Amino acid sequence: MSVRSTAEVIDRFNRAFTDRQAALLTDLIAEDCVMESVQPAPRGERVVGRQACTEWWTALVEDLTSQFTPQEVIVAGDRATIVWTYRFGDGPDQWVQGVNVMRVTDGRIVEALGFSKTAGEVPLAAESDDA
Repeated sequence: MSVRSTAEVIDRFNRAFTDRQAALLTDLIAEDCVMESVQPAPRGERVVGRQACTEWWTALVEDLTSQFTPQEVIVAGDRATIVWTYRFGDGPDQWVQGVNVMRVTDGRIVEALGFSKTAGEVPLAAESDDA
């Protein structure tokens, strides 16, 4: 069996979410995979291992109250960046935009780091009291 390319792995990963088919995640996750979600701030939840990462992503795929939509995918060697939107309700403000930075080794995801735009105000450096 040939090893899947980074682009093939990330395409299948994204299709699991867009097509709501958690079975597509099967055999995509490395045994030592590390995933960091976008919440809670500031570092996000850290999930380690094939089983834990697969369960976490499967729950997200199967959550019919939310929708993950990839906007742009950039692949460079063993790395991929997925720019996405995540809708968690029907309201006009019930969505967030973010990015996942992924790393693939031997045809499996070994690292997935999630980042998103935050709700609320984050002071800029120029606005701090030290300025």
